[in-house]
Amino acid sequence: MPDLQRTSLYQFHVDQGGRMVDFAGWEMPVQYKSILEEHKAVRERAGLFDVSHMGEVDVTGPGVQAFLNQLITNDVSTLYPGRVLYSPMCRPDGGVVDDLLVYMREPNVYFLCINASNIAKDLAWMQKQAAGFDVTITDRSSDYALLALQGPRAQDILQSLTGAKLPILRYYHFQEGTVAGVQCFISRTGYTGEDGFELYHAAADAPTLAVALLRAGESSGLQLSGLGARDSLRLEAGHPLYGHELNDDLSPIAAGLGWTVKLKKPAGFIGAESLAAEKKNSERRKVIFFKTGDRRIVRAGTVVLDASGETVGSVLSGTLSPMLGEAIGSAVVPAVIANDPLHVDLRGTSFNLQLVKPPFVELKKSA
Repeated sequence: MPDLQRTSLYQFHVDQGGRMVDFAGWEMPVQYKSILEEHKAVRERAGLFDVSHMGEVDVTGPGVQAFLNQLITNDVSTLYPGRVLYSPMCRPDGGVVDDLLVYMREPNVYFLCINASNIAKDLAWMQKQAAGFDVTITDRSSDYALLALQGPRAQDILQSLTGAKLPILRYYHFQEGTVAGVQCFISRTGYTGEDGFELYHAAADAPTLAVALLRAGESSGLQLSGLGARDSLRLEAGHPLYGHELNDDLSPIAAGLGWTVKLKKPAGFIGAESLAAEKKNSERRKVIFFKTGDRRIVRAGTVVLDASGETVGSVLSGTLSPMLGEAIGSAVVPAVIANDPLHVDLRGTSFNLQLVKPPFVELKKSA
């Protein structure tokens, strides 16, 4: 796989038997032994993911809060040191540039986590929008590695390696501390729907930290997990993936993320007018989630049909749910027919889409 970027854990993955694939220009492990078993390990015990391909950006300066509040749809003014905020970042027409996490370290000092496939695009967009604001934007992506420890036993495993008081660290909060002697941002966040942590740390320290976590979790059934399980876990939880449930053409309103769109922010934000108009538009589109009662996967791009057989939409994501033992997915259709009978045709066989309000399975996140 020529010209692919590698995280500082590349050799670790190879040594652990990781099956390496091209993901957004990075050579990453899609699985180690079994996506099914890695998925179940996260739901039942714990899984460890390398997500060091994600991008990190420092945004600092006297104008940083005003800048970020204009840049994203959610309200940065609700943050305080140690708090994390999820938000889309939109264009004026309401299309999504990316979705990201905003960490407030201290007044006028913020840290962003952005999607690996969008790093260059996001940085260019942020720099363009920063004109007129007293802020400094610094790409830190090559400085950091990121490990995600997810699952119901994650806290016990991590607590054995850190003096940080994890039971009092609430969901979507973070603190700085050491884990196995490695300095980290310890963030109670994740992409699986389960309780867990994301550990930002110096790239050079990643192998040391990964080995320590694996050893600490061995007796608890911790399992290395690849990007295949990460995708099936996030879809079971109903989390959007940029390029699928969110993209240049699918807004946060269509994606069911209206709770992140704060139209009452006093100074407004990029895309506010378009998103306000979309909310009132009876012809808007809606992302729905479904299961089929069958194991055959409904692939992205499959057309969605109404009762008369007319094409009314398309599938955005599809996989087999390891916990349900049947196909699940998401699709985009006109909002006015989102509750009507819909189906897909797979090689001449029709499957009804049984609408589901995510998550597809019971999750037990930290409060």
